[in-house]
Amino acid sequence: MKRMRTILAVGLIFCGLGLLGTNVALAQEHGAAPAATETQAATPAIPPTLFGAIGAGIGAGLVVMGGAAGIGRIGGSAVESMARQPEVAGSINMAMLITAAMVEGATLFGVIVCLMFALK
Repeated sequence: MKRMRTILAVGLIFCGLGLLGTNVALAQEHGAAPAATETQAATPAIPPTLFGAIGAGIGAGLVVMGGAAGIGRIGGSAVESMARQPEVAGSINMAMLITAAMVEGATLFGVIVCLMFALK
């Protein structure tokens, strides 16, 4: 099951990167096109920003899943450590909170970067 999730995550990463690359290629092609005449459509059938938005959505989802997995692992390890050595539970709890805050900050940064790219 774990191997299947890893394969799925890697596949989604490549899919998102492919969509982002397609977005750049379509945007360059669309920007380099000659001015539209009255008989030509002014917009392409698929807007170039659509692929970027899909890729950014996939990226944001992967960032959130990674952050959730990291914080879950931190919490589980901390609870296990506290159960083994209850006398140092206070220092373990403080280290767990600081580490979880760092992971949460990195996750938030990744989501914001993905959303900024989607709104570009």
